[in-house]
Amino acid sequence: MQINLESNQYKVIVAATAKEGLMLAASHQPDLILLDLGLPDKSGQELLTELRQWFTRPIIILSVLNSESEIVKALDNGATDYLTKPFRTGELLARIRSALRNNRDDNSDNAL
Repeated sequence: MQINLESNQYKVIVAATAKEGLMLAASHQPDLILLDLGLPDKSGQELLTELRQWFTRPIIILSVLNSESEIVKALDNGATDYLTKPFRTGELLARIRSALRNNRDDNSDNAL
């Protein structure tokens, strides 16, 4: 399923591989990363662990893998959220808004 995030006022940069994703994340510092665990050159779980060494903004996992152990592993590795495919577009957009809002709240001067 193709989701047009641009039509919802999001700027999107797409990476086809883990290597490309790491380079783009480092050079563009996105507000949020949508990460598919099925990558051609590296495990998405490995990439998530690498990103979490320095990337502090939200990472939402999108995956066909829906076993509890895979979801728990991703969340324990630092994922902000996990959504299994197929998913509803409205739900993904709501989770993106929530992650961005929570990240903004965490970084505010008024945070407890």
